[in-house]
Amino acid sequence: MRYDLVIFDNDGVLVDSEPLSNTLLAAYLTELGHPTSYEESLRDYMGAAMHRVHDLVQERTGQRLPDDFDEVFHGRVFAAFERELEPVAGAVDILEKLTADGVPYCVASSGSHERIRVGHRKTGLDRWFEDGRIFSSQDVGRGKPAPDLFLHAAERMGVPPKRCVVVEDSPLGVQAANAAGMDVFGYTAMTPAAKLTGATQLLSDLAELADLLV
Repeated sequence: MRYDLVIFDNDGVLVDSEPLSNTLLAAYLTELGHPTSYEESLRDYMGAAMHRVHDLVQERTGQRLPDDFDEVFHGRVFAAFERELEPVAGAVDILEKLTADGVPYCVASSGSHERIRVGHRKTGLDRWFEDGRIFSSQDVGRGKPAPDLFLHAAERMGVPPKRCVVVEDSPLGVQAANAAGMDVFGYTAMTPAAKLTGATQLLSDLAELADLLV
C-alpha cells in the first residue's frame, strides 16, 4: 500500500451535494442583493468554508452578510439534502473495499460537523464514519486552501503527512493538500481536469481509486 491514510473530501467526493448547495448559495446571495450565478458560486466557493463567502462578499462590495446568513443557508441546504441528496457513484464500493482491506481512512471537509453528519445520515454513509473519522474546518482556524484541516486530520489519525493521500474535487482542496505536503488525487466528475493541475493524479470515477492506492 502506497499510503497509510486516505483522507476524503466530503462534498462532491462522498456525497453529491455540490449542485444542490451551490444552486442554493447562488440564489440566496442573489436574493440578498449580491447577484451570483451557479457557475460563479462553483468558481468562488466550491470546497471552501463559509467564512470565504463572508470574506469575498465584503471584499467585493464593502457590505457584510446578515448575522443569520449561515443559519438560514444551512437550513435550506439541510432541507434539500433530506429531499434529494445521494451518495456519489462508487463511494459505497470504495468505502467497503477500504474497510475490508483494513486501510485507514477519514473525511476532512470544509463543511460543518452538522452538515457532514446530516449528509451521511441521509445517504447511509454514516455506517462508515464514526466520530473519530470526521474532521471539519470548524476544528481548525483556517479552512482550505490553508493546510490546517488536512494536517489536523493526519495528526489525529496518527499518520505523517507524507504517508497520506487526499481525494479532492476542488482547486482549493488540491491547494490545501499540496500545502500540507500530501499527495492528492483530483476527482474530475464536476471539476475540469485543467483546474486540478496541482493534483498528483486525476480520476474521473471513484472506482479508479483502488488501483491508484497500490
